[in-house]
Amino acid sequence: MSTLPPTGSLIPVDAPFSAAQESWLAGFIAGIAAAGKRATAPAPTTTVDVLFGTQTGNAEALADELVAGARARGLGGRATPLDAVTPEQLAAMSHVLVVTSTYGEGEMPDNAGLFWDAIQATTVPRLEGLQYAVLGLGDTSYDEFCQAGKLIDLRFEQLGATRVHDRVDCDVDFEDPAALWTAAVLDRLAAEAGAVPVAGAAPAGATGTGPAASATATGGAGAGRASRPGAQWNKRNPYPARLVENRLLSSPRSAKEIRHLEFDLGDSGIEYTAGDALAVVPHNDPVLVDRLLGHLGADGSEEFDGRQLAEVLRVDREIRTPSKDLVADLVQRAPASELAAVVAHGDKQELDRWLWGRDVLDLLEDAGPAAPSLDELLPNLRGLQARQYSISSSPAAHPGRVHLTTASVRYGDARRTHGGVASTYLADRVQADGEVGVYLQPNAAFGVPSEPGAPMVMIGPGTGVAPFRGFLHERAATGATGRNWLFFGDQHRDTDFVYEDELTALQEQGVLDRLDLAFSRDQAEKVYVQTRMAERAAELYAWLEEGAHVYVCGDASRMAKDVEAALLQVIRTGRGRGEDDAQAYLADLRRAKRYVRDVY
Repeated sequence: MSTLPPTGSLIPVDAPFSAAQESWLAGFIAGIAAAGKRATAPAPTTTVDVLFGTQTGNAEALADELVAGARARGLGGRATPLDAVTPEQLAAMSHVLVVTSTYGEGEMPDNAGLFWDAIQATTVPRLEGLQYAVLGLGDTSYDEFCQAGKLIDLRFEQLGATRVHDRVDCDVDFEDPAALWTAAVLDRLAAEAGAVPVAGAAPAGATGTGPAASATATGGAGAGRASRPGAQWNKRNPYPARLVENRLLSSPRSAKEIRHLEFDLGDSGIEYTAGDALAVVPHNDPVLVDRLLGHLGADGSEEFDGRQLAEVLRVDREIRTPSKDLVADLVQRAPASELAAVVAHGDKQELDRWLWGRDVLDLLEDAGPAAPSLDELLPNLRGLQARQYSISSSPAAHPGRVHLTTASVRYGDARRTHGGVASTYLADRVQADGEVGVYLQPNAAFGVPSEPGAPMVMIGPGTGVAPFRGFLHERAATGATGRNWLFFGDQHRDTDFVYEDELTALQEQGVLDRLDLAFSRDQAEKVYVQTRMAERAAELYAWLEEGAHVYVCGDASRMAKDVEAALLQVIRTGRGRGEDDAQAYLADLRRAKRYVRDVY
């Protein structure tokens, strides 16, 4: 007969188990007990609807984490893209949290535009029964900072909804302010609902220190990311990936410099899917750092926050693109400068044109003797941000590796040359097998169709072809049967047809069913991808009617808008029912996630 176990244990002391087996069994029994407690917990009486608008995936990741945080507090929770919610559904909700980024110059992100149009209608239902709060994601370098969040916040108020927490507008370093907002909003909603926390959920502050750690412990901002493989790698802790290939894709005679880069993911645990992005943590050009130090009368050995100033400027501060705060400061200090004259005109486009290509050193030189000292300058330099690149590979075809397709930015005059921070860092300053800090930026909305038989139309001129190379390799590796059509173009076929051999081989293998090319400067009249779309309108519409998914990648300011106009014309011609019908058809494609964009 077994000896009775100690108090609190269900395992007899003389049971024939090793110490390791006993430890595992004790944990197993504890897990069953905890599950039993959860099963008897009262059902949530309050459901929090988390609605998100996202362009690159950050808002969606935060929405998932908000849902996890709500459930950990005993609330119900569900995350939904904004465009999937009608005004009538919104009016039936009781508690709504909105997380949205802002796209372009104050525009709604791609999966929020239809929602915004709908709630502006004069017939939209009132929202007196709704409690809400808004979290905005943005970038203070843009004039319309977090404009999408501000507009939704104001519109909800106009419709009679009750704000339960002030809106928070987050800059590019959004993690900590998002975590504080998450904890405050969810704690308030849980307290008002009298919700019972789920058994086993760690109390706030149980692990780590600071707001981000506290939020992670409670299922707030950070919880969802922490559960992903390789999620320990982020902007504060990038993975040192080895650059194992760096080769020129474009011809040396091309006006562009397009490169193919491959990184070894080693033991990082990073798991990506075709369509995700890779964030690269760059370093500033040491030549520019030295020139800036020389202009400021410093040698770089000075200490700043316990580090040498030269190192701070090389890896921590944005010296390539002047911040808005620096521009404002220089205008005040040097009212007779050329910059001040441009700002005085009040024309934003003129200011953007003047600033294009100029770095911090250019502006300091323009200010002359009125330029700030080193100590006055440093507070007005933004932190150096990671640059995101669409991944151009498939893990199914290239396990353990991630590929990028980059355009090296170079320009200048006889006085001084300039270069893109990340593009020239990767092209010139990282040696073979050198390490580069990277982390994954998932993009759940931009990937191959879940149905392997669905047709796929890809429109990506220039480096916009990057994700579609990954899509095609993914479909080849997985044996997907859906037809694939790529529209690609650039300036000249003989110098700019990147991945020509690969695309030709994919055609010969039957993976790429159609390849339409548009090299704009190979003939007198310029030809673009939207030109080819118009020429193939009937067949393109037939693909849409057969369930094709349409993907666009590339420049947001012109190409993406021109492509959308061409797509609308294809629909108008194919259906013959006018503009409103074409717009409604395209809206349905958006809602079904059959028309998605990765634009920048």
